[in-house]
Amino acid sequence: MGGRLNARVARDIAARNGVNHNEVLRRAYLFVARNQTLSPSVRYQAQLQLNNFGRYTRPGTVKNRCTETGRGRGIISEFGLCRFQFRLKALNNELPGVKKASW
Repeated sequence: MGGRLNARVARDIAARNGVNHNEVLRRAYLFVARNQTLSPSVRYQAQLQLNNFGRYTRPGTVKNRCTETGRGRGIISEFGLCRFQFRLKALNNELPGVKKASW
């Protein structure tokens, strides 16, 4: 699969871009919506604005995925690879500074 962009990886990239693009505005609305010293109508309007944000603006939609296969489990975040792809690349000397341990 190497080299081809997986649909799950593309979706994750879109989610990361959306979160980064809207983070400041989202946090401002969250602050207003949770601030109990403000009037309820202002807080309600802030909550409505939060509800209007798209799906890929929420930080919870971002998931670490393998950049090669799109697998969502067993990710070694430092390399962005799942454990199997990490092992294959390490054995083929494709990862700088990584080698098989022996003692």
